Amino acid sequence: MISIVVPCYNEEEAIPSFFKEVENIRERLTHEIEYIFVNDGSKDRTLACLRALHKQYPDRVRYLSFSRNFGKEAGLFAGLQAAKGDLITVMDADLQDPPDLLPQMVQMIETEDIDCVGTRRTTRDGEPAIRSFFARLFYKLINRIGETEMVDGARDFRLMTRQMVDSILELTEYNRFSKGIFSWVGYNTKYLSYENRERVAGETTWSFWSLLSYSIDGIINFSEVPLNIASYIGAFSCIGSVITMMVILFRTLMYGDPTSGWPSMVCIFLFVGGLQLLCLGIIGKYIGKIFMETKKRPVFIVKETEKDNDK
Repeated sequence: MISIVVPCYNEEEAIPSFFKEVENIRERLTHEIEYIFVNDGSKDRTLACLRALHKQYPDRVRYLSFSRNFGKEAGLFAGLQAAKGDLITVMDADLQDPPDLLPQMVQMIETEDIDCVGTRRTTRDGEPAIRSFFARLFYKLINRIGETEMVDGARDFRLMTRQMVDSILELTEYNRFSKGIFSWVGYNTKYLSYENRERVAGETTWSFWSLLSYSIDGIINFSEVPLNIASYIGAFSCIGSVITMMVILFRTLMYGDPTSGWPSMVCIFLFVGGLQLLCLGIIGKYIGKIFMETKKRPVFIVKETEKDNDK
């Protein structure tokens, strides 16, 4: 069996097209398929669409509905937990993940010595230039400072063995970054490349700032370099201040104590104060992550499943 995990947030327009497209591909597969849709607190009629799909195809369409919006990471985690298949794939409902790659992915994982077939975009056509620039910058940065390698352009769309998914589920951390987790657990992974595709319906909920915040979370979750940078800044500032005081003391003894230089002194104070706030902000992000982990809150809360609809 192949389990298809589909996180959904306000995807009522895309779900019918997605289901139809995958159903066409299903005829080319020799495996049974189960769909696991995860409604992440949608505000439109996504849940109603999922109820109708399950009613029409009760044997292979399942769904989970959260009590509120917990984010895509929670949706992925919940879907992987619910999956029963021997092979598990994660796909977006907007068809930016091409379903026609699925038969090739299944063939690769069954004929080659690999545990996962991932996908990556070779182009970012249709994406705002500034978003593409920062996306490439993120991958260059995280691969330089992090211990876990992440492939530029890699999507969450991938086909994984049951063993690999079980390993992912052992990582129960609250602050999740799936692209890093998929790489961190290891296993033999091979990537398929494809050109970027536009959404078939609806609008993306990922703004530039939400993607920036998500990238920062990824860096903090998989690298200690920002903490090291904060330490280096503090050390260099301390050494610089000692040298400056020695210069000022020498100049005062040799030439007296002039009153000029107040503007430059104020600039130095502001600069050093800014560095201190920057370092405190970096440390605060890590402390915040630790704080959320120690709370032991659940990653998600399920309000309804297809079993409730069967009653």
